[in-house]
Amino acid sequence: MIQIVVKRDGRVVGYNEEKIKAAIRKAMLQTELGEDEGLIQKIVDRIGISGNERMTVEEIQDRVELELMNSPRKEVAKRYIAYRDQRNIARRAKTRDMFLEIIEAKNNDITRENANMNTDSPAGMMMKFASETTKPFVDDYLLSPEAREAVNAGYIHIHDKDYYPTKSLTCVQHPLDKILKYGFTAGHGESRPAKRIETASIIGCISMETAQNEMHGGQAIPAFDFYLAPFVRSSFIEEVKTLEELSGQDLHHLYDAEIADFLSKPLFGLEGEERYLQHAVNSTVSRVHQAMEAFIHNMNTIHSRGGNQVVFSSINYGTDTSAEGRCIIRELLHSTYEGVGNGATAIFPIQIWKKKRGVSYLPDDRNYDLYQLACKVAARRFFPNFVNLDATFNQHEKWKADDSERYKYEVATMGCRTRVFENRYGEKTSVGRGNLSFTTVNIVRLAIECMNIQDKEERIVAFFKKLDHVLDVVGRQLCDRFDFQKTALAKQFPLLMSRLWVGSENLKPTDCIEPVINQGTLGIGFIGLAECLIALVGKHHGESDEAQQLGLKIVSFMRSRANEFSEKYDHNFSILATPAEGLSGKFTVKDRKSFGILSGITDKAYYTNSNHVPVYYHCSPRHKAKIEAPYHELTRGGHIFYVEIDGDATHNPEAIANIVDLMDQYNMGYCSVNHNRNRCMTCGYEDAAADLESCPKCGSRAIDRLQRITGYLVGTTDRWNSAKLAELHDRVVHK
Repeated sequence: MIQIVVKRDGRVVGYNEEKIKAAIRKAMLQTELGEDEGLIQKIVDRIGISGNERMTVEEIQDRVELELMNSPRKEVAKRYIAYRDQRNIARRAKTRDMFLEIIEAKNNDITRENANMNTDSPAGMMMKFASETTKPFVDDYLLSPEAREAVNAGYIHIHDKDYYPTKSLTCVQHPLDKILKYGFTAGHGESRPAKRIETASIIGCISMETAQNEMHGGQAIPAFDFYLAPFVRSSFIEEVKTLEELSGQDLHHLYDAEIADFLSKPLFGLEGEERYLQHAVNSTVSRVHQAMEAFIHNMNTIHSRGGNQVVFSSINYGTDTSAEGRCIIRELLHSTYEGVGNGATAIFPIQIWKKKRGVSYLPDDRNYDLYQLACKVAARRFFPNFVNLDATFNQHEKWKADDSERYKYEVATMGCRTRVFENRYGEKTSVGRGNLSFTTVNIVRLAIECMNIQDKEERIVAFFKKLDHVLDVVGRQLCDRFDFQKTALAKQFPLLMSRLWVGSENLKPTDCIEPVINQGTLGIGFIGLAECLIALVGKHHGESDEAQQLGLKIVSFMRSRANEFSEKYDHNFSILATPAEGLSGKFTVKDRKSFGILSGITDKAYYTNSNHVPVYYHCSPRHKAKIEAPYHELTRGGHIFYVEIDGDATHNPEAIANIVDLMDQYNMGYCSVNHNRNRCMTCGYEDAAADLESCPKCGSRAIDRLQRITGYLVGTTDRWNSAKLAELHDRVVHK
């Protein structure tokens, strides 16, 4: 006898024969003979008695069809089958409509969720089809009831939910030295160890491109200068050997010649070995420059994820003070300044300058000249961004200036802002580690639900009670996802779990990845601190000290809970200042539908990213720094400080240095500068005009408007979703 019915969405309910009766009755009413209650009851009785104790909806409907076909009313069976088909079509209508919008390349928030993905291409369409149909499966079968309820109610957002079933991890900082020294196998080919700078550059690209197909987040190289520096010297030796062949002289003593800097200089007036040495240096610098050009070009053209998206790549550099390391940095910056193709700004890799007193920041520092060059390049090309190794929370007790492998103790950042450094379960480092997954809390909704409480103190107490509950749900949800991820086999991630992830060299292909992934982090993010504070106290933290103190209390509370989760669940939990792109509008739409338009809260198409001062708020860069700085120490999972400047930054590299100075003064961890940059796609003309519609040089209206979206650049705003476009429109200059 049937007692339990399993619905299509996985829910379990009690058996209700009235629903079967209603469906048969509707089918009978569409025939000439009409309904027959006696036959209906007879069919329902037979199904109920003969069925299994637990049956699915589809199994019961199959029984109904069979009973009708065996009854005198076979025409009803046909109507019932047709009715069942119509219901199935109706259930799929939402999916159909979404598919049609993708097929027709409509510009909407579904197809423009990720501005770095071309969903108009066939591969992009396939990715989006898979993404949108996978998410319901995750909701129905992989999430706990409390997590599913929190998602549906708009309290939390599980990032990269479409990748959940793949068990993939988010991101990793590549220990590129392993790849360059030992090579790797990916697919049907094998990469040999590198011997020269050109090969090292290519392998760096391939490493990130290959790993991108094994993960759902970004790829980064934590010490690009240190890793590639040895190949400057090996390439130099090749050039000396070439001169030996041409001249017939023995020049092997020049192989290890002490070179203060690899700088190209004229050969005029040089004689003998001095001429040979400079010639080899010049040839080496030329090769390094070409290798850096190739690296940047490849990172903007090599596609991953089904061929529709370039690798979300980042590189950190700036602290290698050797002549070889400085050569890598210098030529990388020169190549970036020149641009790709016929002078376009490179979107990837996101470049990150490591700012360090005594190394790369002060006038007496060995790499200060390269820091000045970095500011000049950033003024024209947006990159590099700047990470502050001097921030109290970015320092490492093992870092020593004379350690040739000191990069292991330098924090490295993913371009969007993700940070991994502290480690409860292994060595404190960024190398070979990354984020496993993260989930964002909609703190705005929690605050709105408390707005009807008149007493301010009671309102705030109620908010923290709600936040505490939601954080508990998120902690359990991230642990559930970890438990699912850890069951993956090492062979499912052939590069990541053989050469990249810390400890993976000890895994066999058929081993589970559980022993090593606890080196990664589980991130708890948040969005809309500004709107949350307006809901609670009437003002955001940029305009009210009371709001600022409450904001710090909120994020400090989240940080404390994350620490508790780390102890309770034995994982690396961290708080992340969420870089919301598609999410920036999703929560707002849901909250506006529930609560209406609330001034300063739901009256815009977006919520403010994480702890940022709202983009529309007029203030100076210093005021913005003062407000946002304290949150950097609390958000160890990642953070960023943005400043909008006006005018043509190309002529004002000092403006970039001034922002880095603010980061140094206020103990911030990571920063970047936004400014206007337009480029004519026809003739290559560039300027910084705010509203350029046509090229003043050739008249073309094909204008590439370069903008930063959540940490990375996008060459055209056509791929931005409506919420981020609204935010872009509201951005004001900080001055």
